[in-house]
This record gives sequence, C-alpha cells and structure tokens, in this order.
Amino acid sequence: EVQLVESGGGLVQPGGSLRPSCVASENTDSSYCLGWFRQAPGKEREWVALFEIDDITTYYANSVKGRFTISKDNAKNTVYLQMNSLKPDDTATYYCTARLPGCAFDPKVIYYWGQGTQVTVSS
Repeated sequence: EVQLVESGGGLVQPGGSLRPSCVASENTDSSYCLGWFRQAPGKEREWVALFEIDDITTYYANSVKGRFTISKDNAKNTVYLQMNSLKPDDTATYYCTARLPGCAFDPKVIYYWGQGTQVTVSS
C-alpha cells in the first residue's frame, strides 16, 4: 500500500503562490498516476491536476489551467503542485493521490490518498 504525505500548504494572499509537495512511500514512476484533488468546505471533492503513468501527459481542471503546474521527481518519489495567481476560490484542503493503472477523474475510484494540506487564499 502506498503511503502519501503532503506538505507545503498555508495562508497566502490573492495573487500569491504556493508549492505543496507529496512524498510517496515507494517508487511510483511509470506505475501510478499521481495527482492532486481538493475539497472546499461544503463542496464535493474535485480533481485538480494529474500526471499520467507515461511521465509525459498531464491533465488540468479548467479552473486551474494556466495557473497551476504539476511536476514530479521520480528519484525522490515526490510530486509537486506549483500554484500561481492564487484566488480565494482556490481555498481548500489539497490531497495528493495515487492510482494504478492510470489516471481517473472520479474521486470514488482513487485508491490512495494523503492526509491533506490546507491552502487558504485570503487578504
């Protein structure tokens, strides 16, 4: 079972940046789809950005496209989410996820979840 541990959330002003990271307990390159979901208070959990098992293809939700970038360092078993131009609507708990054999956008079929890291965008 893959263990995922996030860090790097926090409080930031609108327009600011954050870069949460997630370390996996085992080698996940070319096996798992790694990604990020988020859940805001009173809202359903939604996918944000995913990194496919081919190590090339990435997916971004329309709400974050052009502002967020997902990346990974296979040598460190780590996936990152660079978040720029943050908006109050980005406020949520962000979860690192892992799934095999490939990516999925429905949180119900995600196998592994981190504990979450809080991101708050407020002035």
